[in-house]
Amino acid sequence: MPPLLEARHIRKVFSGGGGLFSENSETVAVDDFTLSIDADKPSFTTIAGESGSGKTTVARMLLGMISPSAGEVLYNGQNVDGLDKGQMRSFRQDVQAIFQDPFEVYNPFYKVDHILTTPIDKFGLAASKEEANEQIDTALRTVGLRPEETLGRYPHQLSGGQRQRITIARALLLKPKLIIADEPVSMVDASLRATILASLHKLYRDFNISFIYITHDLTTAYQVSENIVVLYHGTVAEAGSVEKVIKDPQHPYTRELIHSIPVPDPGSAWIEEEVEEKEVDETEIEENVNGCRYSPRCLHAMDKCNSKPPLYRSGVGCAASCFLYDEQESLEGGDLSKLFSESDA
Repeated sequence: MPPLLEARHIRKVFSGGGGLFSENSETVAVDDFTLSIDADKPSFTTIAGESGSGKTTVARMLLGMISPSAGEVLYNGQNVDGLDKGQMRSFRQDVQAIFQDPFEVYNPFYKVDHILTTPIDKFGLAASKEEANEQIDTALRTVGLRPEETLGRYPHQLSGGQRQRITIARALLLKPKLIIADEPVSMVDASLRATILASLHKLYRDFNISFIYITHDLTTAYQVSENIVVLYHGTVAEAGSVEKVIKDPQHPYTRELIHSIPVPDPGSAWIEEEVEEKEVDETEIEENVNGCRYSPRCLHAMDKCNSKPPLYRSGVGCAASCFLYDEQESLEGGDLSKLFSESDA
C-alpha cells in the first residue's frame, strides 16, 4: 500500500530579477527533500529552521499549492499535479492545512460560522442542518472553545487564539489523515501557544491524525513532536528523533540553533554570551549551491565541503549531512521516513 503522502527528491527553484538593469537570478529554496507519511501509522514530525530555510516552501509543495521544479509529490501513489477532480477532492479532505496568520483566513464580512459550514456543505459531511450543527459543536469543544461564546460572531470580535483554534476545528471537521501546520502559534500570544499546541497534540493522540509541524521554534518542536527535520537554506542539515536531535545535536548548524535558545535562568549571562561562528556574506551561501550550504559559516569547513555531503548516519534513527561523519554509512536515498522508523523500533 503506498504512503498517504510522499515527497520524492523534491526541489524548488525560484527565478527572480529580470529588470532592465538587472540579471536574471535563481534561488534554490528546497533541494532534494524526501519524506513520506503513512495513512495507517500516525506520526508527528517537525520541519524546523531559521527564516528562509525552505520550511514553508516544503509545506506548499506537499499541499499541492506549488509544483516542484524537480522530483514529485505523490498522494496514494499518484502525482498530485496529475490528480483528476475526484482524486483532488479526496486529497483536499485527507490533507488539511493550518496557516500561520489566523487573520487572513477569515472574510471580515462573514461571521466565523462561515468557515465551519462551508466545508460541511462542500464535502457533504452532514445529512441535515441539525447534524451539521452537532458536528460543529463537537469540533469546537474538542479544541477548547464554547460554541455559545464563539458562533454568531465576526472575526474581529474574537482573539487571535480563538480564531486560530476555529481553523483547527475546521480542519477536524473533515476528518483528515494529515494536517500540515505552518507556524500555527507564531502570531498568537505566548499565553495561548500551549493551549493551541495541546489542541494539535490531542488531535494526533485521540484522533490518529498525522502532523507535519512547521516552525522556527525548537522549544515548541520538542514539546509536541516525535521526529524533527532541521533545514538550512533548503537542504536537510540533520534529522532524527526529536529527543536525540535536540539533546545531542550532531550537525554544527543544529548546535548553533540550540545554543541560541535562552536558558530560563533569571540574571543569567545568556545575552552576553558569544557564539563562536564565522562572519559571512549571505551571497556566499546562495552561490555555494554545489557544496555544503552551511560551510561558509562553519568552523569545521574543509576542502571536501565544496561538494554536497549526503546524509550520514550519526546514530540510531539520526543522520546529519556533514563530512564530519563521512566514516559512517550514508542514508540510502535520503529517505527520512526510513530513519524515523528506526527510532520507533
